[in-house]
Parts: sequence; C-alpha cells; structure tokens
Amino acid sequence: MPIDILMPALSPTMEEGTLAKWHVKKGDVVKSGDVIAEIETDKATMEVEAVDEGTVDEILVPEGTENVKVNAPIARLSGEGEAASPAASQSPPQSQPLAAPAPPRGEHLAPAPAESAAPRSSPSGGGGPRSGGGGPPAQVSDGARIFASPLARRIAAQKNLDLTALKGSGPHGRIIKRDVEGASPGVAKAPAAAGAATAAPRQVLSLAQMGIPDGSYDLTPLDGMRKTVARRLTDSFRDVPHFPLTIDLEIDALLAGRAKINAMLEKQGVKVSVNDLVIKACAIALKQVPEANASYSPEGIAMHHHADIAMAVAIDGGLITPIIRAAETKGLAVIATEAKDLAARARTRKLKPEEFQGGTFSVSNLGMFGIKAFASILNEPQGAILSVGAGEQRPVVKNGQLAVATVMTVTLTCDHRVVDGAIGARWLQAFKVLIEDPITMIV
Repeated sequence: MPIDILMPALSPTMEEGTLAKWHVKKGDVVKSGDVIAEIETDKATMEVEAVDEGTVDEILVPEGTENVKVNAPIARLSGEGEAASPAASQSPPQSQPLAAPAPPRGEHLAPAPAESAAPRSSPSGGGGPRSGGGGPPAQVSDGARIFASPLARRIAAQKNLDLTALKGSGPHGRIIKRDVEGASPGVAKAPAAAGAATAAPRQVLSLAQMGIPDGSYDLTPLDGMRKTVARRLTDSFRDVPHFPLTIDLEIDALLAGRAKINAMLEKQGVKVSVNDLVIKACAIALKQVPEANASYSPEGIAMHHHADIAMAVAIDGGLITPIIRAAETKGLAVIATEAKDLAARARTRKLKPEEFQGGTFSVSNLGMFGIKAFASILNEPQGAILSVGAGEQRPVVKNGQLAVATVMTVTLTCDHRVVDGAIGARWLQAFKVLIEDPITMIV
C-alpha cells in the first residue's frame, strides 16, 4: 500500500518550509528512524526521521524547493503498509507525516495506524499526534487543530457532524471511523448565522499603489522567518493591550563585580557579559515577584514555576529568542556558557525547537549598539519583555551633590491583561536592587 510522506509541522507557528536536502533517493530502502531529509523552517534547519518503512517510490518535491506547505505530500513510499478496512480501501492512499523532533515535554508523536488497526490507549500528558490525513487537519473556529483520520472527516462531513463535539478513541485521542459512525444526531453542526460578518484582513498596499515607481528599488523576497516575525509581531502589537515602564539604573557596582567575576573565571575560559548578569537578575526578580512571571490564556492566568528567560538574538533575515531554562537555578558561569552556545547556534539556525519555543520572559539588549532607550513588542504568550539600553556616564545627584555615574536605562513592556502597573513597578524595584547591588544576587 503506497504511503505519502507529508511535509511535517516542526513548530507550532510553522505553516510552510524549505525542503533543504534529501538524504534518500528513488529506490532506496527506508527504515523507521532513518534520517531522510533536512527541512528549513522559519527558525532553524532540522533533520527529519522517517516513521514508516518501505522503498522510496517517488520524490515529489525536489530539494531546494521553498514555500512547501505543511501536510503537502513530498515523497511516496511503496511496500507493505498497514491493512486497511474495506471502507478505507476505497479512499486515497494513506498519508503519514515525517517524524518530527520530540516536543519539549517529551511526548512521542507516533503516526496514526490505519482505520482497521486495534485501538491503543492514549498516553498521559499534553500534546497529540500529527494528522495523517491527505489534507490539512480539521480546525475549530479559533484555529485549534482537531486530530481525525481522513475517513472520519469525510464521514463527518457527509453526516454534518461537528468533530469538536466528538471524543476520539484512536491513538492520542484521534477521531477515527467508528467514532463518527456511532455519533448521535445531537452533535450535528449548527447552521451558520445568516449574514454573519467575517473580519476582512487589512489590505497592504503595494509599492506601486503607494506611488513608488518600478525600477527605483531592489526587492528582496520575504523568507519564511521574516514572514513569521512580521505576522507574530503585528498580531502582538495589535491584539495585546500593553504599556511601558522605564527606569534608570546605576551600574558602576555591576561593572566592578563583573570584572572580579571574569578574573575568577579566566582559567575556565568563561567570560560573563553584562547581558548574562541582566538575565540572572531578571530570573531572581521574577521569583521575588512571581505575579510578573505569568502568561495570559483564555483558560486563566498561567503562573510559571521557573524563570525561563528568552534572549533576543539578531540573525540574518530576522531574530530568534533562545531560552535559558530555569535561569534562577543557574550560576553566572553556566548562564554565560549556555547563552554563548545558544546564540552561536541560533545564527547558524541549528537550534532545536525546544530551545527557542516557550519562555516566560524576554530580554532584548541593544546597548552594544549605543541605543540609549527603547521599548520592545511583547513576545506572546509571555507577560513582559525587558528592553536594555546602553550604559553611559551621566550626571546624577547624590546626597544633594552633583556626581557622575554609569547609568543604564531599561524599559519593561507589560501585557496589561496579566501584569498591571503595580506588578510591573514592583518587579522593576526588585530588579533595580539586584543590578545596583549585585551581591544581592547570591544571598
């Protein structure tokens, strides 16, 4: 039974990717677990393993092809597949996606068996399988995916059944044939409201429509990363009610402490940066003011157990935010080593999905470019992001006398749905103490 290999979704935000390289060719025998391709997403380039066994019958998408949609067939295997039920045998050939790297929580996203396979119990924990259907998975109105077999979706459409009202008995809760055949008429889809209005997306004018003549510019096509960054930041800035809080910090003690720390770590080949100290101070402040270490969701406010600090790293074509996990538990040498490694692999797009997805708080530092102060756009679903400016000598008043100090301006942008003004101010107070008197980071 031929099996179509589908373009996998290697991250929650991935809609399309580039098939960078094939590791197999027509006629090769493929076993489960073999690395068969490299997929370039909007964030990284990842090796992908095969789920099924068989012989490569056809390469449908040549390597180097860009903008390949998720769930589009990219190759076909021939060989012994799983037995299909008589009803399913009349449907198109079974399709299975490539095996994706394991998500952060470690669930194994196994391919769904054919309709006639015996059901297995669903593993505990969140997450679910990728749909093995011959098209995109069914979706509910808010965009969440419903995992159902192609045959189940087809029967549900014929019987006008609402898949969101069904409980799947297949692997990982997948809705299969018997679930829709045994469904009661009470789960029929509600008729669409007459004249229901749908919000039209904002029209973006072309350069010609804005009066810029052809031939007066060079056009660089948008790659997947730039498209994703543009979409996510537009959504965040438009949809999340946010506000900035700005304070000045005196960092002379921090700079002196950093010099001593680096002298101690010199034999280890580790060098701590100001940004590493900022990450550590952010993590401790989040534990001191846990209300700021939170995310908004329709189900409620998520209060995070650890301070997972995402640091903005500029790379060719956009930016990425690799994460120092549980930063409050790590020493400065460990944070410095991890940050250097993550930034280096980010610039070569070699990060694993779990290394840049998630995070509870972000730090964006433009101080090295001489930027005095700025405000960042929230990195959803995080409740806040800290923008760090350059440290520079400025006149200050101390005990009624004019003096000179090295001052750094930081701005905390808050999601007002979860971090209100008082919480943000308390967090900045805690952060200020840690930065201006860095010995407090170790007591």
